[in-house]
Amino acid sequence: MKNQTTRREFLATASAGTALAFTASSYGRIRGANERISLGLIGCGGRGYGAFMPNIRKHEEEQPAEFTAVSDPWRPRRERAVERCREWYGRPARSFVSYRQIMERDDVDAVMIASCDHHHAVQLEAAAAVGKDAYVEKPLAMDMESLIRCCDAAKAAGIVVQNGTQVRSFPTSTGCRDLFRTGEFGKVSRIEQCRNSTRPYWYNWMQRAEPIREEDVDWEEFLMDRPMRPFDGKLLTGWYGYREFSDGPLSNLGVHFIDLYNYILGTTLPVSCVAHGGTFTWRDEYEFTCPDHCQALWTYPEDLMVSYSTNFGNGSGNVLKIYGEQGVLDLTRWTAPTYSSAGAIKSSELPGEDQPVPPVDTPDHYLDWLQCLRTREECNAPIDAGYHHCVPALMAIRAFDSGRRQIYDAEAREIRDG
Repeated sequence: MKNQTTRREFLATASAGTALAFTASSYGRIRGANERISLGLIGCGGRGYGAFMPNIRKHEEEQPAEFTAVSDPWRPRRERAVERCREWYGRPARSFVSYRQIMERDDVDAVMIASCDHHHAVQLEAAAAVGKDAYVEKPLAMDMESLIRCCDAAKAAGIVVQNGTQVRSFPTSTGCRDLFRTGEFGKVSRIEQCRNSTRPYWYNWMQRAEPIREEDVDWEEFLMDRPMRPFDGKLLTGWYGYREFSDGPLSNLGVHFIDLYNYILGTTLPVSCVAHGGTFTWRDEYEFTCPDHCQALWTYPEDLMVSYSTNFGNGSGNVLKIYGEQGVLDLTRWTAPTYSSAGAIKSSELPGEDQPVPPVDTPDHYLDWLQCLRTREECNAPIDAGYHHCVPALMAIRAFDSGRRQIYDAEAREIRDG
């Protein structure tokens, strides 16, 4: 971009009462606690506008940061984010159609990637190429090739990365991790989650009240590397339900589960996986292709079996439990987990009745990222955590699609039929 504004020029336009003090082109040089971080928001939908923006804003006093640029293929989404920035900061953010335009900005220091699933890896790799730190939504990638590329690029560039698996930053999750480390549960041999609902989550995100105008959308930017086809507004907001843009519950919901038990137990990568499922309930005019029922089963080298299932035909039966020889850690309610000696097969010091897990003071996921942008320390969900949540999900998808057991070869970084 020939006439792009430098950071110094942009900050010179700030209102007199706003203290912005970037003076270097490299964000890695920032150390001052009162210096304001310049953020670019990539994707202004439910996650970007509804979660990222307010969760960064609430830490304004402790960790000054400002959204100075936003991008989204859909004009109305961009405009509402720009207007919010005007209300918050007294001036609008710069507005772009493409994430590439944000990457070109020397006056944007870090990016928050809240785009569609098939965009995540490409955009993280692009951020690494220009040295911008990143908060990136999960799942990190939809195939092994792009997963390896973006992880390698982030490590080579030395950027600070926070994966969007925010549950691991709950104080109760850290409490569960610390409790597990006492060894009082004995050997864990099984972990399971059933995450059910009365209908698929993609219906909640789909806009149906009013038509989406083709002239408001950069269709090629949305499709990215997917094959061109005539404009279809339902894909723009209903993409969660289509396999071309998302792999459904096994990856979109399942990665929160995978990341959480990795955090608590210290597990990383499974050795094998099988999976089944299909669309058994929600068949309608939208012709969604993500399954409304699915189940995956992984085995880990720690002699551990992990089960995940989703049933969108009935909302009962939700559970998330970690089973050990001497008791159970019950995280069915993520924010109020309990533990007990239930089902113990060996002598246990754990209480016989459910007891609440003591929370451990932990910065929330967004605060942790902002802090690490200044200290250059590793985030709570660093790039390796993204790799470790993504590989099991990709194994499950391959098993689901092929009907064959999948094996992960750690040395080759490869998933293959087993």
